[in-house]
Amino acid sequence: TRLVGSEMCIRDRICNEYRFVVFVIMDKKLHQYLSGFGVKPSLQRLAIMEYLMTHRTHPTADEIFNALSPSMPTLSKTTVYNTLKLFAEQGAVLSLDIDPKNTHFDGDITPHAHFYCKSCGAIHDLSVVEGGRLMQAVPDGLQVTEVQVYYKGLCRKCSQGVD
Repeated sequence: TRLVGSEMCIRDRICNEYRFVVFVIMDKKLHQYLSGFGVKPSLQRLAIMEYLMTHRTHPTADEIFNALSPSMPTLSKTTVYNTLKLFAEQGAVLSLDIDPKNTHFDGDITPHAHFYCKSCGAIHDLSVVEGGRLMQAVPDGLQVTEVQVYYKGLCRKCSQGVD
């Protein structure tokens, strides 16, 4: 069925109210999340963190800037780079050096590995099976502050053309 006149206005109002409620809830959670890592939330920091949480594509700083700048004209590339550096230093995001050309960022800080396709550059999350074994290999007296597991090769899509 097709909505007309006042029915469209009601539907649009409900959708807008729903979006606003979702935004407020997410904004509050992001505010608490960043504060938990000792990061003072600002409008720009919240927008960058929200982008990372809702876009699980392991974006670069430039990709984040290009996505957010049209709706945030005062956002600068320097702000994005500095914010991502701060987030990574505080442990709120992962900084991935898997790509030889670009640093990528991951809003998922739970233990997992990454796979990098050498052909198309896509980065995929991988479950870590028995990740505790990695920690068992660390000699006594060493303090591990970060673990990153990377796999590199060809993704399913790129390997289809390879014999």
